[in-house]
Amino acid sequence: MPRIDNFLRLMQERGASDLHFVVGQPPCFRLSGSIEPIRYKSLSAVDFEMFLGEVTPKHIWEHYKGCGDADYAYECPGVARFRVNLFTQERGLGAVFRIIPTKLLTMEQLGLPESCQKLVALERGLCLVTGPTGSGKSTTLSAIINKMNETRRLHIITIEDPIEVVHPHKQSLITQREVGASAISFASGLRAALREDPDIVLVGEMRDLETISLALAAAETGLLVFGTLHTNSAAKTVDRVINVFPTDEQDSVRGIIAGTLSCVLAQQLLKRKKGGRVAALEIMFGNPAMGNIIREGKTHQLTNMIRAGKRQGMVTMDDSLERLVKEDVITPEAAYEKCIDKKEFKKRMLTLGHQVGASDDDPEEMEKMLNEVLGVGKS
Repeated sequence: MPRIDNFLRLMQERGASDLHFVVGQPPCFRLSGSIEPIRYKSLSAVDFEMFLGEVTPKHIWEHYKGCGDADYAYECPGVARFRVNLFTQERGLGAVFRIIPTKLLTMEQLGLPESCQKLVALERGLCLVTGPTGSGKSTTLSAIINKMNETRRLHIITIEDPIEVVHPHKQSLITQREVGASAISFASGLRAALREDPDIVLVGEMRDLETISLALAAAETGLLVFGTLHTNSAAKTVDRVINVFPTDEQDSVRGIIAGTLSCVLAQQLLKRKKGGRVAALEIMFGNPAMGNIIREGKTHQLTNMIRAGKRQGMVTMDDSLERLVKEDVITPEAAYEKCIDKKEFKKRMLTLGHQVGASDDDPEEMEKMLNEVLGVGKS
């Protein structure tokens, strides 16, 4: 049995999401969002090569030693599959193992809002699932694809780096490709997928201009394209896509996005007060108002449009965070750290009897804000 498996088994037993294995310090787990050292000696370069060298495929190890970075998937029998990132840091070599659940989590088990069921019925367009690294984007997408697989007869192609959840064939035919193994890059995999009679294409990460251009072109042809970005709100997501393009192309790109964007699902993970983590979600569905705002370059108005779309199941990130505070799931401080509009969120928390962000408050501004909340000075 590979020696690293002992750490991976302990990782699963403790309910950790990640194992950090870095030269110069002891191994660490990420538990409920926090880094927790393991009672073990600081790792040397020899330790690292002994543990990682025996589980990393030879060609990937050689690539890593040459360029200092590599990704692959590793399966620990009887435990789980792991997404592995090898990197180089100041003290030497490092690796992070992220657990990939062997059991597909459903949309219901993840606690996704009822309005997310609309995603399962989408026929065409661009659907973006966004959030910081480690916010559960891949898990959410897997749950959506699984639901489609159970209820619709489609050809679904995924392009991932690496493949995390292996989907069995149910109602749909699912073709999964891994960057580096069966595709040179996301862009080349997406280009090939368009010739393979797909109904749905999932692009694990929209990293560059070429991939984003191909994804938009595919959505324009009538396919349903799922993709991920590292943004935390619908407005920032639209801006990120547009700003990838040269300035002289951005007006035409706005028109394409306005006509193809079906949904943005932005999520962030926060610590639960009682342990574990919970997702806060911003949900925006495409409609004519959204299209007009994007076409006119007024993305700062998207948040107000989302607020006006509550009946259609839309919700802003700050509304989602406020609900979690009201339900006593997370602390006001954790919500404030992740909110989008800091000033407005302070007022919301004051209305609920919580003061947040006190360290950066201006005393006069704070008094004015309190008066507004309490209605002091109003006739």
